[in-house]
Amino acid sequence: MAKVKDIIVDPLSDNNPITIQVLGICSALAVTVKMETAAVMCVALTVVLVASNTAISALRKVIPSRIRMIVEMCVIASLVILTDQILKAYMFDVSQQLSVFVGLIITNCIVMGRAEAFALQNPPKESFLDGLGNALGYSVILILVASFREILASGTWYGFNVTPANYLGNGLATLAPGAFIIVGLIIWVQRTFTRKFEID
Repeated sequence: MAKVKDIIVDPLSDNNPITIQVLGICSALAVTVKMETAAVMCVALTVVLVASNTAISALRKVIPSRIRMIVEMCVIASLVILTDQILKAYMFDVSQQLSVFVGLIITNCIVMGRAEAFALQNPPKESFLDGLGNALGYSVILILVASFREILASGTWYGFNVTPANYLGNGLATLAPGAFIIVGLIIWVQRTFTRKFEID
């Protein structure tokens, strides 16, 4: 059984789902133009990942192995639909900005990967913590990318001005290539400090 500290801390750096495992890149590029949308996406994924990990772990002994992925998809899809409906009810404008990307949490490799690799083999408590750790690791990168993009693009951070009034903004930061460059730089900095590289 993995240590609680390792379950929570590893996904923040040494085994980060975006920068090390290279999962969830689509949302890191698509919903990080503004901090508001990135923050809501982080909360949505955290809720789905933690709840799905816990639920699948609790059901792991009664799920037939031949249909385990179908059961996992049903659990995840139900949680995503519920989350999406709550966003539409209480945060409609942000929900519209997120477009299809909340729905695409269903196919997010981080969610399916943790269900398959961890929740099916571990008890609910550890699975809850694993979901939380990976969601936090994902969220840290999304918030970093969104912070850089919003400041560079419009000179604001979460809607507050943080640059001089005459700042014109950087158009590249509003585009997916700009996000890709920022993600690449974060990966480079992280791997420089952690010394974690792929071995040929």
